[in-house]
Amino acid sequence: MSEQRTEQRLALQGGLKAVSGVEGHGKPKIGVDELMAVVERFGLSSDAMAGIRDIAEADTWGGGPFLANYYSGLDESKVQAFERCGREIFGSTYALGTNSGTAALHCAFTAVGVGPGKEVICPAIGFFATAAAVVQAKGIPVFCDVDQSLCMDPAKIEALITPRTVALAPTHLRGVVCDMDGIMAVARKHGLRVVEDVAQACGGRCGDEYAGTIGDVGCFSISAYKIVGGGEGGLLLTDDERLWERANQVAECGGLWRPDRFAAPRYEGELFCGTNYRMSELEAAVNVVQLGKMEETVGRFRCARSSILSQLKRFREIVPAQSNDPAGDVGYDLFFYPRTIELGQKIVEALKAEGVGCSMRGESERPDWHIYSYMYPVTLTPGATEDGCPFQCPLYTEAGGRASYAEGDCPVADDLFCRKVGMGINQWYSAGDCANVAVGINKVLGAYCTEDAAAAAWQ
Repeated sequence: MSEQRTEQRLALQGGLKAVSGVEGHGKPKIGVDELMAVVERFGLSSDAMAGIRDIAEADTWGGGPFLANYYSGLDESKVQAFERCGREIFGSTYALGTNSGTAALHCAFTAVGVGPGKEVICPAIGFFATAAAVVQAKGIPVFCDVDQSLCMDPAKIEALITPRTVALAPTHLRGVVCDMDGIMAVARKHGLRVVEDVAQACGGRCGDEYAGTIGDVGCFSISAYKIVGGGEGGLLLTDDERLWERANQVAECGGLWRPDRFAAPRYEGELFCGTNYRMSELEAAVNVVQLGKMEETVGRFRCARSSILSQLKRFREIVPAQSNDPAGDVGYDLFFYPRTIELGQKIVEALKAEGVGCSMRGESERPDWHIYSYMYPVTLTPGATEDGCPFQCPLYTEAGGRASYAEGDCPVADDLFCRKVGMGINQWYSAGDCANVAVGINKVLGAYCTEDAAAAAWQ
């Protein structure tokens, strides 16, 4: 009887533990098979794959990896390493890794105060994601015309500013950096925030500063679609602690980013309902390496582009694209404007025949979400629900806002987008390759245009 009472006595009272160990043992949740599924994406031979599997199976896995930013079990998770790399490379105080450049933009616009009844001035040319992120933040995009760099024209901004304007969203396009001096001058004059979209120009510089570090927030797409990045990923940079915290609240609604996750707000505006834009550990593992290669990658593009441009002759009927900082442009694209579309079509056909890859929109009527007039999810002002929010939001309409968009609103963009002849630059071009491309361009332009040493210079 006494023995039975001892067995039933609580462990807290000196009795035996009910569970003193676990007999069952299994494989880690994430192990060899998952590793091989990732390795397979690298396209290795079957022999190489078999060798890697043999090595992996011979090792001790323990509990296996925990593939998330928080509680990773590492001194520094891959996401944290990615963010640290961003801070160190760009010289920013704060960095936030996200699952895409679009997510970074949404975080940024919400952070700077975009919401119902507010407007953001966006460039007429640039991918639709910039304007879409404004709408996602419940704001209204207002499109600004461009200059011959295809970037936002600072001289066209002030006419678009209203009492509802809270931010400017300059986009560094196709590796060409915006005129940030002009844009920042307008922003400072009117007390506006600046969110730089650097998705297409990672590594670009404006003078001594990196694109993305001049405005209040810089947003990058670090992904397979860009010259820096693999898979999906985004990066947000800022020097403002409050903006970084608000961006975190959009990206990590669960509060894991906070010093005390479940604590009451530390200040007004800190806490609100966000979503989950967290970057994954696997994406970060690739992108931290990619970001570390940025300067070398950009340097090769710049070298190849500069070499080609230095060998080009000048032609009366050709206007090279404007560069706001020739030394700062990334350099993976070379584009120019023939005098007419008809001339441009002849040039494109001839360049392709010479082996020089190029393209031109010309008179095509195919929709393209890189120019404002075809950004239907914005320009048709549909909203996600029948109430038409945010375009028909009373906070907007009752304050005098009227969202309307039509082709012809930005005539310079309409003209240049169709007339531009563009050709991609290969970062691995040799000196001979650059010379051959230059010969091809000079040959074709010489056949259709008038050589003129007094014509516009290429760089």
